[in-house]
Order: sequence, then C-alpha cells, then structure tokens
Amino acid sequence: MAEAIQVPRINNNDDEVKLVALAVSVGSYVTKGQVVAQVETDKAVVEVEAGSDGFVLAILGDLDSRVNVGRVLMWLGQDMDVVVPERDGLSAPDAALGSAPTAKARALLQAHRLDPASIPASGGRLSVSDIERFLATRSEVRSPVFGCTPAQEQLPEQAGNLKPLKSEERGMLNTVLWHRDVAVPGYVELTYDTAVWDAYAQAFGKRHGLMLNPVLPLMAWRLVELARHNARLNATIVGTHRYEYADVHLGSTVQVGDVLYLAVVRDSTRLGELGFVNAMVDLQRRAASHTLGPLETQGTTLGFSSMARWKVARHIPILSPHTALMVAHTVGPDGVGVLGATYDHRVMGGSDVASVLKKMTKPGECA
Repeated sequence: MAEAIQVPRINNNDDEVKLVALAVSVGSYVTKGQVVAQVETDKAVVEVEAGSDGFVLAILGDLDSRVNVGRVLMWLGQDMDVVVPERDGLSAPDAALGSAPTAKARALLQAHRLDPASIPASGGRLSVSDIERFLATRSEVRSPVFGCTPAQEQLPEQAGNLKPLKSEERGMLNTVLWHRDVAVPGYVELTYDTAVWDAYAQAFGKRHGLMLNPVLPLMAWRLVELARHNARLNATIVGTHRYEYADVHLGSTVQVGDVLYLAVVRDSTRLGELGFVNAMVDLQRRAASHTLGPLETQGTTLGFSSMARWKVARHIPILSPHTALMVAHTVGPDGVGVLGATYDHRVMGGSDVASVLKKMTKPGECA
C-alpha cells in the first residue's frame, strides 16, 4: 500500500508553498525522518521528512513550482510495484474546503475582478498558480488598473524557437507583470551634491576600518531609517486596506553578468547602521558568486537601486511585487548625482516621495 508525504502547512496565512529543493528522485529508498524536500513561503524554508521507510514511487510537484498545502508531494511504497493512488491525497481539513480560493488567491481574484467559478482548480483549492495560468491563457486579459483589454500575445510570424525562462528570468517577469497590472506607478527625481555623501562615507569607512567605499549601503540605510519613521514607505495595498510591514526588508539590486539579483537585507531596522552596511556588502559579495539563499532574494518590502557604475543620467526602476517605493541612485557622466524614485500612487503621492528624496540627499536625522 502506498503512503503519502503531504505538503506541510507552514503558517495559517499561506495555502500554497514553493518547492525549492528535492533531495530524492523516483526509485530512491528513504528512511523514516529523512529529509526528502524543502518548501518555502515568504518567511521561511521548511524541510519535508519521510514518515516511514520506503521507495519513492512518484513525485507530484516540479522544482520551483508552487504546490497546495495538504496535497500529496510524494508517494512511498515498500517496493516499486506498489500502485500509486489516483486521488490527489488532500488531507481531510483541506479536502473539506473544496475548490474555495486560498487567502492569496482571493486577493488576486479581487484585483483582476474574476469569478472563481470560471477558473479550474488544479488541486483541492483554487490557488494563485491556477489564476496566473488562467490569465496567461485567456484570449484577452483585462488590466485592473487601466481597464484596457490587450490581446494575448501570439507567436511572431517570423521563424524562431521558444526557450524556457530561467528561474531568475521568471522572477523578473513576475515583477514586471505586477508593476504593470497591479501598481499605479509614478516617478519623481532630483539632483544632489555628491560631495556631502562622499565625505560622510569616507569618514565612516575610516572609522570602522572598511576596505570598500560604503556610500551605497549608507544611502540605503538612510532609506531604511526614513521608512522606520514613515510607515507609508514600507507598505502596499491589499484590497481596500493599506498593509504596513512590521519591519523593513530592504532589497537592493546587484547585476552579475546577465543576472539581476534583488538581494534582501531582512529585518533591517534591527541591525543598526554598521550592521546594515556589513550585511548589505556581504549579500553583494555572495550575489557575485551566485550563492544567495532563497530568503535572500525575496520578500522585499522596500527597494534601492544604483546605476552609478554605468554613469547613466537617469534610470527608472520597476517596483517589486507588494512594494510601494524603490529609490534609484546614479551619478551621471557630468558628475551630478541624481536620486529618483518609482512609487505606487495608491499608497503615496509625488510630494511625499519628493520629501523623502530631499532627506536622502544627505546623512542626518529623520525629522
């Protein structure tokens, strides 16, 4: 008789999780308590253990895909001839929910003004993944922001080949689609005197014996401090409510070859200035070697991006999902510093953002 290993519930707010690691394959022999997979929410990565000894008969989830809590992740058997049940193996509490939307799915349904009855559920409950697949395959997709109905993309007439996106490319696609379809983006910028920040960073680096110029981490820390005093900077909109995050998870862009990371310093306000600078520098170093962990590339609540190394006069960043502000920094070919910000106009106005940027032009108190 086959025995199920089910997708665990990590917390009450998440009805689906991401499958981030598989430690076994079909045909592997596992023992009770052995780690067979890892699943992830926005807040934690949890190991999934085998409940008994046996051979892995089937794995019902693809790596990097989202899977519903309570569904069967794997089937085990005493030998490879055991028949795998055809049912999906939902646990009793989740099976009783039928095809009701998960909590996150309900928010997405509301944002796109969709009828849940018109969307097929892949599992026991209608999930965010089900809705995203539905939106991707519709002949027309209505924008919840602008009310337009752009036609579904068709393959170009010219000959070519479809190539699957890498995981980081899919992440960028999800970010761009959220920015386009959900947020109401605006942009504000101003110039500033780079000498003030350069002097502060030089003195800070000398005082703490730092090898690298800490000006960008220090400017990012200034943004964290401003957000600590103004909750709107570190918030998003959910339905008809403003959702203010409990702490600042500061995401900063790191370009490594053709990969763009958003490296996240979690719980930033608790680190202090020097602790934050060291944490951000460490993330940048490990991004350069492609060794960032799952929790270090997601869960951003506030963003900071710099293109000073490219000497461009301006860059307008894309908002990360469920954020309201990303500050953009650069120093143009003429040596003039520029601070800009893309913001979600549902959360704050242009004058609010201009005030933030003005305070970011120099170190100081967050008055």
